[in-house]
Amino acid sequence: MGNDGGSIPKRRELVQEAARNPTAAELKEKQLEHQEHHWSHDPLTGKPLASPVVSDALGRLYNKDAIIEYLLPADADEDNNHAIRRAEQDTFLNGVVKRLKDVVEVRFEVDPGVAADSSARREKWICPVTHKELGAATKTVYLVPCGHAFAEAAVREVARDERRCLQCDTPHAPNDVIPILPTLETEVARLMLRVKTLKEQGLAHSLKKDKGESSKKRKKDAVEAKQSAKHASNKKGDKTNGIKDAATASLTARVLAEQDERNKKRKLAGNDNIDSLFTKKNAGDRGGKNVDFMTRGYAIGR
Repeated sequence: MGNDGGSIPKRRELVQEAARNPTAAELKEKQLEHQEHHWSHDPLTGKPLASPVVSDALGRLYNKDAIIEYLLPADADEDNNHAIRRAEQDTFLNGVVKRLKDVVEVRFEVDPGVAADSSARREKWICPVTHKELGAATKTVYLVPCGHAFAEAAVREVARDERRCLQCDTPHAPNDVIPILPTLETEVARLMLRVKTLKEQGLAHSLKKDKGESSKKRKKDAVEAKQSAKHASNKKGDKTNGIKDAATASLTARVLAEQDERNKKRKLAGNDNIDSLFTKKNAGDRGGKNVDFMTRGYAIGR
């Protein structure tokens, strides 16, 4: 009305849609979009996923060349943008990938009858058993160490009989079935516990021996054992701690014990000489013959 004060707009006229919490359907749709992005793009470079594709211990997908580039030593003359990008990659990986042994190449079955999609992923991946498309809409797993990917339902059904890969017949443990891009907190917790267990066993995610970690652990254990032995030796508190030879240490301890015994006797003898200067209580009267010049008129009680 010309902003002349003739009319006052009400709240429902200013606010077209009131603030509200998203519904379950909206949350599911948003999560599906997020999953589709990670199913089609590398999180380190933002480029479309293309074979060969690898996965870390938490089920995240990467281009193998992106992981190799990340693991290469940084150039001394790299620009500021490259340094910022590497810092972001470090934050995302959070120490999960330190070497190529920490990733497994995922072997997807490619549908030959579908043309490649140049806008996102270049290939269409399908389950070789159920022929379902593998992606955000289908719960997918891969096996370690062979890396073959299947729909989770197919692996669960076959696992009732025996735990072998449906393509290469490689045996696998129940804990080596890795979900791709897991969304449940229980699955993420299981994968993190698996990483911890393998690290204690000196193994990487690919079940290969992690020589670097195992050697570091051995060195750490050796240092701790040496410190414990030193602490136990210092705790004895004797003068033979610095003597390494056992026979020499025993002989030194015996000599020290004899010296202590002689010192005690010497102290006792010195006390007897001093006591002879004083009068005992049963020495008779104060003027007797046993009274010396120092204690004349006095008696020292015992």
